[in-house]
Amino acid sequence: MVSKLLRTMKHYPSDITDSQWMLLQGILRDYRKRKHSLRDIFNAIFYLLKTGCQWRMLPGCFPKWELVYYYFTKWKNTGVIEQIHELLRDRIRKKAGREISPSLALIDSQSVKTTRLGGESRGVDGGKKINGRKRHIVTDTMGLLLAVVVHAANVHDSKGATDVIALLKGRFERLVKIVADGGYRGELIEKTKTAFGWILEIVLRSDHSSKFVVIPKRWVVERTFAWFESYRRLSKDFEYRTDTSEAMIQFAMIKLMLNRI
Repeated sequence: MVSKLLRTMKHYPSDITDSQWMLLQGILRDYRKRKHSLRDIFNAIFYLLKTGCQWRMLPGCFPKWELVYYYFTKWKNTGVIEQIHELLRDRIRKKAGREISPSLALIDSQSVKTTRLGGESRGVDGGKKINGRKRHIVTDTMGLLLAVVVHAANVHDSKGATDVIALLKGRFERLVKIVADGGYRGELIEKTKTAFGWILEIVLRSDHSSKFVVIPKRWVVERTFAWFESYRRLSKDFEYRTDTSEAMIQFAMIKLMLNRI
């Protein structure tokens, strides 16, 4: 009895605070009494993200892993995760004195390995010699996520970018320009202008310096990828489905934004 009580009182650094839970509860607007609080469900998912453990290996102080996985899948399929992410991003931008819609965005991709089980949409990135997937993201100038698409790593950046750029359409009325690296040169520039009316600006590294140089603007999206390293679940792509991978990235950004509020 005592050991069971101690397990239920266990706390982890990944747990959300009282103020963070009040904010999430206000977004969810779900105050129904349950055997297990939705706060416990969030804490379990954030624990899994932070530690990189398997669903079935969630500590006993959390609700059963089947229940946690059920809510994660339900929120993913019904758009709840995306809704929470969008509302928190808008709140962060307002707090920083910015408009909700950015006028400038940045795009980049990150190739990551998958597990030996693989899953759907997997390929080899010939340039980086990685067998797995690419995370294609668009961020604002604060590094906050605007859109994410996960696809096979053998898809070239100029082609994979089309899907993630399309997700911006109709959502950001002030958007004018998207900054990218040299991998996005070619017909994508004209296609972006014709289909969406946005300027795709290519920012290249200087060939005159042998040392590492921070590239103006582009460092912001690269820093966002660095933020992912704080979550072991994102150290490689452990998910079978690409939409689950995207939801995990959104969940990581939700935790990051909650820590800023």
